[in-house]
Amino acid sequence: MHSSLNFRAPIGVFDSGVGGLSVLRSLRLRLPGERFIYVADSGNAPYGDRDHRFVETRAVDIAGFMWRCHSKALVLACNTVSVVAARALRTRFPVPIVAMEPAIKPAALVTTSKKVLVLATATTIASHAVERLCRLYGSDVQMILQPCPGLVEQVETGAFNDTATTVLLERYLRPGLDAGADTIVLGCTHYPLLRDQIAHIAGPHVTLIEPSEAVARQLAHVLGIPLQTTLAAADGGTVFYTSGSVTVMQRFLGSMGETHPDVRALPELCEPPPLADG
Repeated sequence: MHSSLNFRAPIGVFDSGVGGLSVLRSLRLRLPGERFIYVADSGNAPYGDRDHRFVETRAVDIAGFMWRCHSKALVLACNTVSVVAARALRTRFPVPIVAMEPAIKPAALVTTSKKVLVLATATTIASHAVERLCRLYGSDVQMILQPCPGLVEQVETGAFNDTATTVLLERYLRPGLDAGADTIVLGCTHYPLLRDQIAHIAGPHVTLIEPSEAVARQLAHVLGIPLQTTLAAADGGTVFYTSGSVTVMQRFLGSMGETHPDVRALPELCEPPPLADG
């Protein structure tokens, strides 16, 4: 349960870069008053084409950092980290760990054309997790699995409306749409940041699904925190860490409406400073 002993302890949220901010947004809206540490490993993004050993090692290192920050739970706001490293992290860290998985099950339930386009990184597409989800929930649904190299890099640089981003989206969306897909799974946390662009290409009759709301519900459940049912703007405070440029991260957060975000350089293998109260 969410006892008084850990009430002020932060929740750690980790992504290969800025994509997990789409998950953090849902967490802060649905769990107002909670404190968060967000780690963007932008200096090593994207993870989608990385060796599995690198992803797992990096995930363990960053989870260790958040553990030393006394995080009471960890959210893996990255599908690649979830499919590659969740099991290893759960064997090492005695706190609740909430992982991501592409929203294939809900997509299979809502599609009427029985054709679903799944957008994700190459690693996620090739994972046992996606194979399992397709086997369990796609017996009567055609799952069109589409790796999307290059999209994460476009989001990391904030190039949401660049011509290059539009070209990539057309390339990855058009075959599935032409095949009759009426539902699109955004299977990477970076992709909801391109939701408007994807919706524009897909059209009003195509449903976009991503799991950030489900992650917020699951986190609330495992911590025994009442889930906020009406959206609230306030939160208990967030500290952002990045392995990339602090200035770039500050600028990116500013473009998303964050005012005076507390952005720090991610320490390398050293004890982190204590998270200030308030």
